[in-house]
Amino acid sequence: MIEFVSSERCVSCSLCVKVCPTNVFDQGAGGIPVIARQEDCQTCFICEAYCPVDALYVSPFADPLETAPLEEQLVEANLLGSWRETLGWGKGRVKLAEIDTTPFIDRILPPRRIG
Repeated sequence: MIEFVSSERCVSCSLCVKVCPTNVFDQGAGGIPVIARQEDCQTCFICEAYCPVDALYVSPFADPLETAPLEEQLVEANLLGSWRETLGWGKGRVKLAEIDTTPFIDRILPPRRIG
C-alpha cells in the first residue's frame, strides 16, 4: 500500500497521479502529489516504478502501516524507490530483463530454424 511521498525528492511530474489505476493521489500544493485515497491502493507498485526520482514508497503489505514511516527511516533502509531499483528502471541500473535467465520463452516457442 502506498505509504509515503517525499516532498523533498518530488519534481512535480505527476506521473504517479497519471499512472495510478485506482486514482489514489490528488495533486497537492506546488504539484506535490497527496495520498488522498490510501484505502483504494491495490499495492501494484506502478506509481513507485514510474517515479523518476524515487520519491515514493509502497509497502508490500495490503493494509496501511500502523505508524507512517519517516523519510529518514526510508532513506536509511534504502526503501524509497526500491521496487524501481529491483526492476532496473532508472539511470545506471541494470534491467531485470537483461539478466533474467529464465528459459520460459524456450518452453513456449519451438526453436527457430533458419533455411
